[in-house]
Amino acid sequence: MASVCGIVLGAGASRRLGRPKQTLPLGDTTLLGWVVRNAEASSLDRVVVVLGGAADDTRAALVPERAELVSNQDYASGCASSLLAGLSAVRNCDAAMLVLGDMPGVDTSVIDAVGAYWLRHRPAMAVSSYRGQLGHPFVFSAEMFADLAGLHGDKAVWKLIEAEPERARHVPLDRPLPLDVDTWDDYLAVCRQLGLPAPG
Repeated sequence: MASVCGIVLGAGASRRLGRPKQTLPLGDTTLLGWVVRNAEASSLDRVVVVLGGAADDTRAALVPERAELVSNQDYASGCASSLLAGLSAVRNCDAAMLVLGDMPGVDTSVIDAVGAYWLRHRPAMAVSSYRGQLGHPFVFSAEMFADLAGLHGDKAVWKLIEAEPERARHVPLDRPLPLDVDTWDDYLAVCRQLGLPAPG
């Protein structure tokens, strides 16, 4: 049976928010803790969480059950460096699923649906499609790991997908595109979307 491992990208510097978004309260946990919990409850064979910005506070707030925490000291250079740190940890997997640590709307059912699609079809790249809008998570087969390791900066994964569209398959999901948290307004919107009380 092929293995799909999850890489939760939680190393961002939160420049636009002005404080570490990883530790924002969400329900009975934090923003990153919510995402990690979803990943741990999924059918992913392994879960690796990449930490960077505010790593000490983030690590202290997490209570992982089966996730492995790895550090990215070069997180300020962009998201690609966190991807590389995650890939180093899951290099023996048949595929890697990228899960954004600031997108709690990507719940366990989404992760399982996208992972199952990859297991059925085994494309080089699988991209979530929310009623026609492309978004996360992505799955990359092991044949793409070398290409991923050569990326630099932010949004580099999108550029790889756009450069080779014939190798990417879209995974249809009948639900709205999940929100990610870059600003305080985004955070409040996510709280509303999840039916959680927003902080004052």
